Amino acid sequence: MQTVTNEILREVNRVILGKQDQVRKVLLAILAGGHVLLEDVPGVGKTTMAMAFARVLGLTTRRVQFTSDTMPSDIVGFSVYDKDSGSLKYQPGAVMTNLLLADEINRTSAKTQSALLEAMEERRVTVDGVTRALPVPFVVLATQNPVGSAGTQRLPESQLDRFLIRLSLGYPDVKSQAMLMKERHHDDPMDACRAVTDAQGLVELCAEAMRTHMSDDMYTYIALLAQETRNDPDVQLGLSPRGALALARAARANACLEGRDYAVPDDVLAVFPDVTAHRLVLSARARLHEVTAQQLAAEIASRVKKPDVKEFRLG
Repeated sequence: MQTVTNEILREVNRVILGKQDQVRKVLLAILAGGHVLLEDVPGVGKTTMAMAFARVLGLTTRRVQFTSDTMPSDIVGFSVYDKDSGSLKYQPGAVMTNLLLADEINRTSAKTQSALLEAMEERRVTVDGVTRALPVPFVVLATQNPVGSAGTQRLPESQLDRFLIRLSLGYPDVKSQAMLMKERHHDDPMDACRAVTDAQGLVELCAEAMRTHMSDDMYTYIALLAQETRNDPDVQLGLSPRGALALARAARANACLEGRDYAVPDDVLAVFPDVTAHRLVLSARARLHEVTAQQLAAEIASRVKKPDVKEFRLG
């Protein structure tokens, strides 16, 4: 498996220069069966990264550019009358794909944003009382501009909780920026990007990642971390049970990318800030002192004692 994942990372990194850590985390989230929220200023490669993953993973993909007039039916589909059959016929929406690129998701209305909730959590949609399963696998890579940008509105906590991780790409360094301009002077690196696997191959990779062994002590460790987020005086709303499950899946995927078939506490710590920060609602005092959720997540993780790694190698 590690050979395939290394090939996937290599191909995507040919397109996204200087962002190896972020590329790895996106693949980690996909292996964990989760969705990814990429938050950053326009023009740093969020959409390009999503398209690169779609091509390398051999997935069918659709892109929705969210605007103020995007309707829920654009996402989940709608029914129209078919005069030949005399019945309603379902017209698939954008979610009927393997990889949905939801571009600038925070530029649309809350009603349209909520149309994604069932699809992201249940992998199905219900239109006119009829429930339809989504293709397997199904991954949402959503991008959003920072809150406060023109025409944006904050995503509700219920939707943020559906994303396994939230990442920020940031600006490239000088060397990567220069290389980017040089490589794209004549050719688009995306054209040379090759598919490493396909939808069925990705399903098998995800299944193998989720077979990674996790001992009872590891589950307890994750539960203690979640409890600590709920008890922190600077946190108004801590990690939900859904968030704790996401943390366990992400830790398994991280162990798999490291070439191990068992998870250790360092796997949890490696993903804890990215899985947790966007799920925390900070108190007024924390916001007043300009404490960030990332900083608070790192502090909380440092307060919970790590179990002995040796316990898991024998499990």
